[in-house]
Amino acid sequence: MKRSEAKSIKDIIDAALNESGMASTFDEQKLCYLWPEVVGPGINRYTTRRYVENGVFHVYLTSAALKNELQFHRSRLVEELNKAAGQNVITNIIIH
Repeated sequence: MKRSEAKSIKDIIDAALNESGMASTFDEQKLCYLWPEVVGPGINRYTTRRYVENGVFHVYLTSAALKNELQFHRSRLVEELNKAAGQNVITNIIIH
């Protein structure tokens, strides 16, 4: 077996995700995982469901007042979530 240059595990996983076409799905799931870190535990407490569909992040909240407040900060949330993910994954947020 011929030796080749050493590769990091991150590079190997990234290559496997790109080859299988699952990189975008992985990024969407990563964004859902990062939601509590971006908004904090106070807002996350009222979050019941979150998912990404066609580049739009959907968030379901139980507090109407919080829902209204977050509507004003949608563009900042998009920037912060994409920054946390390390790339542009979403273009908009819909708060239900």
